[in-house]
Amino acid sequence: MRLLACLALLLLAALPAAAGPLTIRVGYAGPAPGGTRHVPGLAGIVAAERYIEREVAGDPDLAVEWVFFKGAGPAVNEALAGGQLDFAFMGDLPSLSGRAAGLDTRIVMATNARDALYLVTTPASSITGLADLKGRKVAQFRGTSTHLASEGALRRAGLTSRDLQVYALDDASALAALAAGDVEAVLGKALFLTLVERGQARVAWSSKGDPRAGPSNHLIVAGAFERSHPDLVARVVKASVRAAAWASDEANREAVFALWEKSGTPAAVFRADYDGQRLAERLSPLVDDLLIDTYREKAARARELGLVRRAVDVTGWFEPTYVDAAIRDLGLAGTWTRYGADGRPLGS
Repeated sequence: MRLLACLALLLLAALPAAAGPLTIRVGYAGPAPGGTRHVPGLAGIVAAERYIEREVAGDPDLAVEWVFFKGAGPAVNEALAGGQLDFAFMGDLPSLSGRAAGLDTRIVMATNARDALYLVTTPASSITGLADLKGRKVAQFRGTSTHLASEGALRRAGLTSRDLQVYALDDASALAALAAGDVEAVLGKALFLTLVERGQARVAWSSKGDPRAGPSNHLIVAGAFERSHPDLVARVVKASVRAAAWASDEANREAVFALWEKSGTPAAVFRADYDGQRLAERLSPLVDDLLIDTYREKAARARELGLVRRAVDVTGWFEPTYVDAAIRDLGLAGTWTRYGADGRPLGS
């Protein structure tokens, strides 16, 4: 009897443990105010409106957890490296840095891939463009997508950040510094139009209208998670594409801005940022040739400027099939324009 009991215990020990609920862990490269999910951009719509949660709502074995990182992209990379995240909404330079360091990831969707970079100055500044920045006090958020975009903008003006008096500040600190006159200018995102709306700053230059010149953002997935759960990657991307479709509809323009306003940035800032541009141009989820070639160009620039440890090969890094399948399944063909590497619409 004792032998039978021992055998029974051994058999039970050999059986696989019952699988508990799987938590899909999603990160965002930036903080959200007051413990909310309200951040600007397509990621903010996916998060606040719980698109991913709604996609998996019928499956009791799945849960979704969001983490917002005050440390922006570098902090997201640390979490990815530590196996603490499955997905992340983040920018180009942090992801390029992660890939250069050996992080196993795939880019599965574009999100705000054509945002604008702004040069915002104090009202009394004599700065009228990028060429005037030599020797000036300029705030820059290092290690982020705006950092890489600003370095590219400076290079086209015949400068580098070494020609400036650079103050490495996060966005909140840079806002305060510019408002106080502690720096004369900021190279950053549309957030700094907040000061322009208040009459505390002015725009001296922007990359608006140039799809390659501004910060690029995307949805990235941990390679191990994709290999283990390609079906869940498809569902997360499908949910995010559904959000992109709603946000790209011009009938929802004011609703989109109202939702983003909950992040603490006035709706007037988003109106100014998106003025003259279709929502679908800025919020396209497509992983097309223009996106891939833009990242290839940015990878070369990041290496040239010493912003990444080694050369980054973007070949095989992008996986467009998830977005393409979602567009097909949701009947969204024609919602967004697909561009070639030359920046021209395909088929034109």
